[in-house]
Amino acid sequence: MMSAERGASLNTLAAYRRDLDDAAGFMAAAGESLAGASTATVRAYLADLERRGFAPSSLRRRMSALRQFFKFLYAEGHRGDDPTTPVESARKSRALPRIMSEEEAGRLLDRAEAEAADPALSPGALARARRLHALVELLYATGLRVSELVSLPRSVLRARARAIVVRGKGGKERMVPIGERARDALLAFAEAARAAGSAPGEAWLFPALSESGHLTRQAFARDLKGLAARAGLSPGKISPHVLRHAFASHLLQNGADLRAVQELLGHADISTTQIYTHVLEERLVRLVTDHHPLSELSRD
Repeated sequence: MMSAERGASLNTLAAYRRDLDDAAGFMAAAGESLAGASTATVRAYLADLERRGFAPSSLRRRMSALRQFFKFLYAEGHRGDDPTTPVESARKSRALPRIMSEEEAGRLLDRAEAEAADPALSPGALARARRLHALVELLYATGLRVSELVSLPRSVLRARARAIVVRGKGGKERMVPIGERARDALLAFAEAARAAGSAPGEAWLFPALSESGHLTRQAFARDLKGLAARAGLSPGKISPHVLRHAFASHLLQNGADLRAVQELLGHADISTTQIYTHVLEERLVRLVTDHHPLSELSRD
């Protein structure tokens, strides 16, 4: 159901499978099957996860997997009740996303650009440097999820429009604008790849010797942290997701609408995008402080 009806990604399916396998192991030790679990055993399982030191976010994910599973059993007539209904989930804290400043993002991009223009590099090393430059420029310009970024099709190179079509979660497509800097970096990467004898294949924009055939999320994250260190930034504070947050936050800081940012990020619900409302609040405070006449009187 998760695959066929909801179009869940392979990563999501694997996560659900791990969560349900873990729950099934606990239920079996308690003398119950997963499908036949009682509310008391579900509560005992959550208590066991807490004893094991699981964070509230992990508890919510485990509980979500169980709710989806029992909702499916109820809908298909395999159970007459849902044992998770009386069980409360762990409270969700509103943790603010880690965000780079515009100055830090500029330093990262400048370093990537400088390395991609180094004439002393061998053809292979130049192709790798230009690939990293293209990835960073494209990520900061579009705010793509890292899985969407590394799996972009090669057709992106052929498109001359100012936007590209991205297939996101659940197979949903959205249009994402792409700036000139990012497009120039992509074309420079393609040229360097051809010169090195490793031009992009027919399917992927960023091909690699991996099971998927394209660059992996882990490989890009590793390269990005190395770039951050060379740019004088803390590698522990930089990740592909931090750059995605920077894209959204910097748009809002410079006057973008929250709904527009929601569309660009591919969030199905505006509540997901509202983690950035602190940026809007700061902008409104500055607006009132800088332009309201009473703020001038209070300073006097």
